[in-house]
Amino acid sequence: MAKTAQAEQAAGGGDAAAASGSGSGSGSGEDLLIREGDVAADYLERLLDVLDYDGDLDIDVEAGRAVVSADGGSDLEKLVGDKGAGLEALQELTRLAVQQATGARSRLMLDIAGWRVARRTELAELGKRSAQDVLHTGEAVRMRPMTPFERKVVHDAVANIRGVFSESEGEDPRRRVVIFPKV
Repeated sequence: MAKTAQAEQAAGGGDAAAASGSGSGSGSGEDLLIREGDVAADYLERLLDVLDYDGDLDIDVEAGRAVVSADGGSDLEKLVGDKGAGLEALQELTRLAVQQATGARSRLMLDIAGWRVARRTELAELGKRSAQDVLHTGEAVRMRPMTPFERKVVHDAVANIRGVFSESEGEDPRRRVVIFPKV
């Protein structure tokens, strides 16, 4: 879309910048996220080819970040690793490939074999249950160390429950969510 708008502007279409949204910055930001998704999908497709793993790649933009999902092949679960460790490492490698291609730091989110979707549901339930425990006992609950993705899901779940709030404490990789009662 940005290339089309630039081509129209060069051809004399004076309102091309306004039509593309580049005057407000909104169009160019989404264009960058779409490009990040394309670069990430190309990178992952090459990786899957090298590994001889089957999988379908889906690219989306959610909450101001590119999201790439790989689903389909039974071998994909091997890439997730123990507790998502392989997925986290592959996500970082993919972000580096995107950064190298675009010149911009990426917040790309990668999901493989639906692991993040399932984990998000599991963590939201854990956050709700823990918040209910805090409401019942009046005592703060310190959760086990989590990745940034996991902490965000728990914080979001806790934010929807009245009478409690959450904060993160500690340093990575030992950073954890603590749920407190509101006084």
